[in-house]
Amino acid sequence: MLGTMHAWQAVERGHEVIHIEREAEARGASVRNFGQIWVSGRAGGEELDTALRARALWEEIGARVPGLGFRATGSLTVVKNEAERAVAEAAARRPDAAARGYKLLDAEEARGINPALRGDFLGALWCERDAAVEPRVAQRELKQALLATGRYTYLGGREVRDVLGDGIGVRDDHGETHRGDAVVLCTGAWLSGLVRELIPDLPVRRVRLQMMQTDPLGEPLTTSVADADSFRYYPAYGSEALDALTAAHAQTPTAAAHKMQLLMVQRADGGLTIGDTHEYETPFAFDTVEEPYEHLTGVVESILGRPLPRIRHRWAGVYAQCTDTGRVVHRQQASDGVWLVTGPGGRGMTCSPAIAEETANELGW
Repeated sequence: MLGTMHAWQAVERGHEVIHIEREAEARGASVRNFGQIWVSGRAGGEELDTALRARALWEEIGARVPGLGFRATGSLTVVKNEAERAVAEAAARRPDAAARGYKLLDAEEARGINPALRGDFLGALWCERDAAVEPRVAQRELKQALLATGRYTYLGGREVRDVLGDGIGVRDDHGETHRGDAVVLCTGAWLSGLVRELIPDLPVRRVRLQMMQTDPLGEPLTTSVADADSFRYYPAYGSEALDALTAAHAQTPTAAAHKMQLLMVQRADGGLTIGDTHEYETPFAFDTVEEPYEHLTGVVESILGRPLPRIRHRWAGVYAQCTDTGRVVHRQQASDGVWLVTGPGGRGMTCSPAIAEETANELGW
């Protein structure tokens, strides 16, 4: 998605683009995510500004490419006790709360926005600016729109092996060279090979997660939904109230062991995408484990007040994340005319349009 958004910015500004992709179609984090345009938990300052700009760009692009499935759903982060409610209250008092569209709701008000939430909870933090797209098709829909311009060439199933030393360009694993005025390497979680050769001490790590998707729910889930464990993982919620919550209320052993939170989004077909876990130490496991899925099923059923539909997909994914947590993305010039842009972490789907816009502005496109 990050590479495609850079292509979008270049084509929008009148350039011709050659897009080289390792897979025939995207198979990494760009299709394995929630499809959330997630403003609510972003750190104040640059990260929030980037997310808000990206939210505006997603809406504009979504109007032009309806197949993305853009929808301004907003989100509800459900709280079940007074300690969790105190964290939500602290967030709603942030100076940037209005920009995020924060509002603290009681349970009845939350159900007025999302009637599918019939479980037992105290209230919810509403974030009006959150949105969603369809991750399994978004990149493909953007690609088709770019192809229609006549100024975009997609070369799937090719891997960039070398950056040319006699000018701006790359050589792929088919032995072909491709030249241009600029090269932007958006390599996702692929940080070895050419990337390591270009920038040996890249301040980016890989993160693995597990997710799942259900059969159709049978009714609309009108917002994205999170649980209060998400307060522990997103910087916007840092406060004395959060310190008190973490001191007094430990996560369940499974949630703590897998560094879990609940995020849930309804897909266009009515199914629910549900996650997630965080694994930071490599080498990563090659298999998925059931305990996180069992934990998430229990959390979701307690919020919905009904059994979860059959789980029809389970998967793991890996994304790249800056080790400097204050940075939205790692953008570095690797050689003359060659830039590496990677490491947005869990912000990738949310922020990619604005990250690409910033690259375009910085390179003077």
